Amino acid sequence: MGLLDGLMGNVSEVDVKEVEKELEMIVTNHERVEKAYKLIRDLIVFTNTRLILIDKQGMTGKKVEYHSIPYKSITHFSIETAGTFDLDAELKIWISSTAQPVSKQFKKDKSIYDVQKTLANYVAK
Repeated sequence: MGLLDGLMGNVSEVDVKEVEKELEMIVTNHERVEKAYKLIRDLIVFTNTRLILIDKQGMTGKKVEYHSIPYKSITHFSIETAGTFDLDAELKIWISSTAQPVSKQFKKDKSIYDVQKTLANYVAK
């Protein structure tokens, strides 16, 4: 997967070293980025201690929201695959003490399975 996949809304895995540079002000001294996926401009980052959802906002993407979710706070998660007439797939993550899940939209492809499998590996630790 490459640049075209990212522009089409498909998830593509990105180089951990690039993400570490981008997140040097966010990641703690004892934390390391282990896996990251790009979804258009947004990032889904797995560190050894938490999940970081990065939402780049506005025309320029200079306004950024960093949503940090410790793995121990994730109570459950689900994926909804795209159907015949439905072009989008969806990942939902429920966090303890919240009623509504955090939701991310994916295009109709197999990439949602990669992200779900990675999430399952980290939550199961």
